[in-house]
Amino acid sequence: MAEASLIIRGGTLVDGTGAQPFEADLVVSGDRIAAIGRNITVPRGTPEVDARGHLVTPGFVDIHTHYDAQATWTSEILSSSLHGVTTALLGNCGVGFAPCRPESRDMLVKLMEGVEDLPEVVLTEGLPWNWESFPEYLNALDARPYDMDIATQVPHAALRVHVMGRRGFEREPATAEDRAEMARLAREGIAAGALGFSTSRAIAHKTLAGEPTPTLGAAEIELAEIAAGLGGGWMQLISDFDDPAEEEWERLMRIARIAKRPMTFSLLQRESRPDFWRWILQQVSAANAEGIQVTGQVMGRPVGLMFGWELSQHPFLTRAGFREVAHLPIGERVAALRDPDRRARILAEPTDPALRARLNNYARIYKLTPDYEPPPEASVLEQARRLGRDPEDLCYDWMLEEDGRAILNRPLLNYADGNLDAIREMVTHPHTLMGLGDGGAHVGYICDASAPTHMLTHWARDRARGGKLPVEFVVKRLAADNAAALGLMDRGRLAPGLRADINVVDFDNLAIERPNMRYDLPAGGKRLVQGARGYRATLCAGEIVHEHGTATGALPGRLIRGAKP
Repeated sequence: MAEASLIIRGGTLVDGTGAQPFEADLVVSGDRIAAIGRNITVPRGTPEVDARGHLVTPGFVDIHTHYDAQATWTSEILSSSLHGVTTALLGNCGVGFAPCRPESRDMLVKLMEGVEDLPEVVLTEGLPWNWESFPEYLNALDARPYDMDIATQVPHAALRVHVMGRRGFEREPATAEDRAEMARLAREGIAAGALGFSTSRAIAHKTLAGEPTPTLGAAEIELAEIAAGLGGGWMQLISDFDDPAEEEWERLMRIARIAKRPMTFSLLQRESRPDFWRWILQQVSAANAEGIQVTGQVMGRPVGLMFGWELSQHPFLTRAGFREVAHLPIGERVAALRDPDRRARILAEPTDPALRARLNNYARIYKLTPDYEPPPEASVLEQARRLGRDPEDLCYDWMLEEDGRAILNRPLLNYADGNLDAIREMVTHPHTLMGLGDGGAHVGYICDASAPTHMLTHWARDRARGGKLPVEFVVKRLAADNAAALGLMDRGRLAPGLRADINVVDFDNLAIERPNMRYDLPAGGKRLVQGARGYRATLCAGEIVHEHGTATGALPGRLIRGAKP
């Protein structure tokens, strides 16, 4: 056995393979697991982590994040690194910052601002722009250490704007020369180390001015020619499947057959079409039976909005009485909102009709709880009925709790039935992956990077409705399955010779903490950060990066270039 640098003693190993948990010691040597067994002897003085009564798992692999900007100015990949994640994939949904000519920077910034809720001033001040090509962007990331490993994808929108300039941003058809150059640059990105190519076909992805993402409606020939030349990695996409759905699905399958690369896409339950996800999964199963590797990325809890007076979204957002004080520091803002005259005025004003279903559906607004599965009777509407109050009046008061920093939850997706039963079916389907945490994006009203901890607490331990999932299944989904899908075969499991990316988890006391707003982005920009209690230690490459929820200062994480055998 190689020289031990650390031993994790007496834990219950959930090794990522789906096998039953077992008690053992685990020895780390450098950045690798050196040995697993009972009562292992190591030299005196070897650092030791007491894991008795705790779970020991592989580090989790988050395949859907948007830390593309954040990773250029900080080494802490929050909130993901607070939830046992030791590998994160950037560059999803076709948006990113490379390749990019200097004259095109503003277009990519405005796109990321609208699609992923990262304010323009934050990006303008924070991005160093010490790159132009995609390989140069990778070099910039490679120069910085992190508290986890990160990997990248080549984003389609950046390719379009880089090659076509304003024509690409305005969604003009690509010429044959345009397509050839985009294909060349995508191939160059994969050769430099990107793990895939991403695109968006979602109408909701647009700038704040309402301009659609440059890739919306991109011609099939454009995607096919890019995909055909990738030579490695996977294709990640988001689509509305509204084209109609059968035509859009067949279009994507034709592209997948040409590319001969795995394809993955976002799969969610919609309020407007609550059973549509079943049809999608039927198509996924049929495609895999044909030999096309296609997976749906699913989330273990609802995807929605968090509402609050300090947050970027809430039911009174568009009303003039609120807009007049929205610029004030939160303390002054809350004081103004408590004024009886202003309160009465805000409650009397209408919401923008286009946003009413999103912001004012009081039957689907709840106080935020750690299980993210509130019963219908807990909604603002039902509680207002019980109290004999107007729901808007009650909602206003709920947000004033906790000194005006209370947070409400508005599930938009994965909650059409008022429970998580549909999610359970999606999570346990053989052709889905755990994703959609969106870390680094929507920073003013979403914080789903805590989803790995929710999978462990809600699904493997606490779910009151029944239908809990075995902890060994949950860990396999969060670690080994995602790692294998990316071609990262050196991680995701606990076995000698593999990466020492490891979590030591106090499972009985594991808990998601309340999100809190920080004003620590460039230019004083705000972001929600959500931590957890119960991670005894998280190791990346054999070094403890978080201990009892606190960063140790160790930064062994690096940029991953290419698949790992």
